[in-house]
Amino acid sequence: MSGLLGVRLLLLETHFYLLTFPSVSLSQVEVYSVTVDCTVTSRFAHTVMTSKAFNKANSSQEIFFEVELPKTAFITNFSMEIEGQVYVGEVKEKEKAKKQYEKAVSSGQTAGLVKASGRKMEKFSVSVNIAAESNVTFVLTYEELLQRKLGRYELLTRVKPKTLVQDFQIVTNIYEPQGISYVDAHATFLSNELLPLVEKTVTDRKAHISFSPTMEQQRKCPGCDGTLIDGDFIVSYDVKREKNLGDIQIVNGYFVHFFAPELPKLPKNVVFVIDTSSSMRGRKMEQTRDAMLAILQQVHEDDHFAIVRFDTVIETWKDSLTKATKENITEAMDYIRRLYSRGWTNINDAVLTAVNMLVKDRQMERLPERSADMIILLTDGMPSVGVSNIGKIQENVLTAIGGNMSLYCLGFGNDVDYSFLDVMSRQNKGLARRIFEASDAVAQLQGFYDEVASPLLLEVDMHYPDNAVDSLTTSHFSQLFNGTEIVVAGHLMDNDLDNFLVEVVGQGVRKKGKTKEMEYIFGDFTERLWAYLTIQQLLEKRSSGTPDEKANTTAKALDMSLQYSFVTPLTSMVVTKPETEDSTSSPLIADKLTEGTWRKQSLKMIDCAPVDGDPHFMIELPDRGDALCFNINDKPGTIFNLVRDSNSGILVNGEIIGDKKTPPDGKINTYFWRFGIVHQTLGVRLEVTLMIDFYSFSYSVDLLVTKDRSLTVTLRDSVKFVILLHKVWKKHPYHRDYLGFYTLDSHLLSPGVHGLLGQFYHGINYEVADLHPGKVPEKPDATMYVKGQELNVTRGWQRDFRGDVKNGENVPCWFIHNNGTGLIDGHVTDYIVSGLFKSV
Repeated sequence: MSGLLGVRLLLLETHFYLLTFPSVSLSQVEVYSVTVDCTVTSRFAHTVMTSKAFNKANSSQEIFFEVELPKTAFITNFSMEIEGQVYVGEVKEKEKAKKQYEKAVSSGQTAGLVKASGRKMEKFSVSVNIAAESNVTFVLTYEELLQRKLGRYELLTRVKPKTLVQDFQIVTNIYEPQGISYVDAHATFLSNELLPLVEKTVTDRKAHISFSPTMEQQRKCPGCDGTLIDGDFIVSYDVKREKNLGDIQIVNGYFVHFFAPELPKLPKNVVFVIDTSSSMRGRKMEQTRDAMLAILQQVHEDDHFAIVRFDTVIETWKDSLTKATKENITEAMDYIRRLYSRGWTNINDAVLTAVNMLVKDRQMERLPERSADMIILLTDGMPSVGVSNIGKIQENVLTAIGGNMSLYCLGFGNDVDYSFLDVMSRQNKGLARRIFEASDAVAQLQGFYDEVASPLLLEVDMHYPDNAVDSLTTSHFSQLFNGTEIVVAGHLMDNDLDNFLVEVVGQGVRKKGKTKEMEYIFGDFTERLWAYLTIQQLLEKRSSGTPDEKANTTAKALDMSLQYSFVTPLTSMVVTKPETEDSTSSPLIADKLTEGTWRKQSLKMIDCAPVDGDPHFMIELPDRGDALCFNINDKPGTIFNLVRDSNSGILVNGEIIGDKKTPPDGKINTYFWRFGIVHQTLGVRLEVTLMIDFYSFSYSVDLLVTKDRSLTVTLRDSVKFVILLHKVWKKHPYHRDYLGFYTLDSHLLSPGVHGLLGQFYHGINYEVADLHPGKVPEKPDATMYVKGQELNVTRGWQRDFRGDVKNGENVPCWFIHNNGTGLIDGHVTDYIVSGLFKSV
């Protein structure tokens, strides 16, 4: 079928601003220096990444600079030095920066930046045209407040130079006035030979870590050009603690207070709410069972717990919470082993069931008076049965919880609406976490539980003298967990530190007195830490509140982002790219994406899903102005499952046919020539070929035929399919007539829909980065991050025939090689069926 089999998905507008794809030989560009210089002062990290390159060619070349930085960091500066001229970035309001960029593009200027999100990191990439035998220096600066988790701070630097570098070094200096209790440094790429090169010097309050391998030490093997330096360099440490009220830093009129007391753990009462709907089938269900089995073994004997499984119906393991005795844990593990996927997704009733269990057990005094109540929800999809309006679900849950317990939401996989879970968690004293579909999903689930498994204090309030401080960051915390830390910062109105008293009030705990003031170190880090923390908290508050409150919060966060030169979701950094012989100066735009915004856009439903071609599959993404493509190659006569929705009883299969005879190049093209459509509930069985045949059919289906063009199949109260007829010249020596297949109203299918097309109907999450020349100059290659994998993809074109059945319209797309391996679930052979109306 020499048309285009496509799937139309509306997905995220990722910022792909890099528009030029020149062919550059890496051997013509020498990256001769890469340095990472990080200074940490009282948990506030300031990192400068510098890369220097030289164009050895006798003509100008496009040189790329690409780094990855932590998601929690804010870029504060980016600059380029070219032949002694420095081009410095300026932080602007995002809308203004976007207009400047669009104006440049409309005038024919092509330059830009790619920014995408990963698990813990974000990617920053930029290119610039450099004259022959010239140098360029890139400098990127970012800042972040290190968060204490599981009893340590972690500073992660991702290094991927991709070539041997003459001057390569990572230097980290840590200054902690409280005193450093331990420091560790390791890297994912460290071999036994490289390990001794990590130098570490630690005194009472300072630590110096460096790593500077020579070119020979970087080499993968003797005489080869490959580098061992490819991965994460991680410095972890902790500080000494004051046992009472914590420690305070005061510099230039701003203070920061760190509070991490040593207290006995509180018992907890936890209800695990587990999604077992159809979309959890297979690997996700298996990983959920494995994670829950491991977590149950960690539940402390003083804790109480319950299990709620949900799909279309709600089922509880027991009617009330149970003490975590060995016998009960063993029984619960047996229950978990029997979980299987079925039905749709009833999130509303599941969470309310968990809330009611905790409320009832509190009323019956079955739970310890001084203990922490929490719900941990694990789901991989959107609500699809019962109450499906996410705003109404959030309202119901907020009302039911009433501030009396915490809700933690784990979003599993690519199809979950993360924004929905994030808002609902924050409204109820909790937080949300994305669990990525990958081999380590079990470890991700266990890791999250470890973070919240040991509450120390509930309803913690940090009080400071009203006449001494203002502009406080958040000073109320719903809970404090073992191994974490409370951080409060603010502005001092009164420099009389004798009046600076602190009171900490928590459930059953009250402490009052002076904190220990640490010695002054340097600079304005406390003010920048205060600004960073304030902006982060303002951005979090934007997800809730009245429209006026959201507007005021946004305006304040924007003003502070501009004042302190932070690239946040509200701002962009603009760098004017130097003029070249071919173009005038043009701007580079650095944006910061938020995970919630990304998912909100990526989960819009598909309006049209086509399949048309050799056979070519295309996932079109109008919101991003982008598309993904892949081919399926197999022998003529093979039948593939395209759509399979067991919940609604809909099945679509397609059979391919080959050319009339083998062309001179020996490559036989294949095309879809007939489709089988089944709706079990409506009693519909329809075969569509180049001549339409009806095997079994009822009034529940509408057929609209446009002569010599198309057939539209509408299943009552359900999805609509359009089959296009492509006619080939009758005397063509090789090619045949063929059919194209398009899906409309796919949002009417359940979240559990699958098949070669169906798996993409409810969204796909991916990133594209590391643009580099491909085999063909006009078709660059790149790295795609999708479904926990890294794929090499190529920029190309496919045709969309809906508007013009004869000629089609060229649509640019990222082409995934090897029968879509890595993009589609499983292997292409998993979708082969034995008959036109047979299921997998």
